Amino acid sequence: MKDGDVVQVAHVVRDLDRAMKFYWDTFRIGPWGVYRFGPPDVRESTIRGEPADFTYLVAITDFHLGPQMELMQPVSGRSIYDEHLERKGEGFHHIKLYFADCQAALRRFAAQGVEVLQSGKYDDDEFYYLDTEKVFGAIVELGNVGRIRAPFRTYPG
Repeated sequence: MKDGDVVQVAHVVRDLDRAMKFYWDTFRIGPWGVYRFGPPDVRESTIRGEPADFTYLVAITDFHLGPQMELMQPVSGRSIYDEHLERKGEGFHHIKLYFADCQAALRRFAAQGVEVLQSGKYDDDEFYYLDTEKVFGAIVELGNVGRIRAPFRTYPG
């Protein structure tokens, strides 16, 4: 994997179970690993530079030769996922790009005027959502694709 590789395509949904069922039944996309992201497991969580306290569910499936697909459902607190649902409804939210050194990449993007909307750390993974929607039409996330724990459940069971 090299810096800038697309590693994930993500959608925000209102009902994670309904979305996983649709993708599985319709396209045979899956199986899905389901995670809970929120305190205390997500560390250094921020939104627009301020400490944040929100929880969301995530379902991830790995395509055999391509990027992951991720589904995200806000649960509590306020996040950019809630904002997306309010403005656009369910659907495509971001792509995730790999960077071995996220801090160096963030400095490079900041020098170009690209700021961080939301960020956090989960196990060995760190992630930063960049304010690229006005220019790119979608948010770009960058992360180190660090190791994370096993999902708390899978779909289909």
